[in-house]
Amino acid sequence: MSTALVSLLAGVVFGIALAAPPGPMNAIIAEESVLRGWNAGFRAGLGAMLADVLFFVLAFAGVATVVQRVDTLQSVLYLAGGGLMLLFAVDAVRGARTATSFTGDLETDARGFQKAFALSVTNPYQIGFWLTVGVGLVQPGTLDVLAHLPAAGEALTGALVVETGSIALLLGFFGGIGLWVICYPAALVQAGRRVDAFAPAVALLSGLVLAGFGVLFLLLGTVGLT
Repeated sequence: MSTALVSLLAGVVFGIALAAPPGPMNAIIAEESVLRGWNAGFRAGLGAMLADVLFFVLAFAGVATVVQRVDTLQSVLYLAGGGLMLLFAVDAVRGARTATSFTGDLETDARGFQKAFALSVTNPYQIGFWLTVGVGLVQPGTLDVLAHLPAAGEALTGALVVETGSIALLLGFFGGIGLWVICYPAALVQAGRRVDAFAPAVALLSGLVLAGFGVLFLLLGTVGLT
């Protein structure tokens, strides 16, 4: 197997592994998918993915380092992101209360895209990733792919180490995120069509996840300003 193909596949694994864990972005995608259909969930995923592309460009150009250097700016981002998450949590809970089953592609607006993009660009964790691991994807060196997974990373350290500085690795990474953005909403929609209670339950869970992260971000922002 060629080095380029190995790098491409490793990038796909890395992209999926980082996109899949529960969090605010997946909560938005889940809510949009089960209440408004695959198109809405896919658009929400594209919003988060566009933010990743933007952060990559800014980090590679050195612009995004301003966020890490200015503590007050990080705190403002935490507060803004936390506030948005709480607002979107209320919206998700309202959707859960009014939905009795999967409703399908009833809405064609860009609400999910806007929500996911807004949450992504106010997420200091996401910016921090691109300033460290993310920008390193195109710099010569090595990357311990699975070591950066949330929760399980420590146990998987050394299991998949690849050389960085390869365009194939970067393409695979964004390809993996794109694959998740396509398949995750599709799986939720299929489940929603089979089980009537699935849609309101997922929407409610999404609201709870957003509320939890919203409170956490507000606390982190408040502490940073004191």
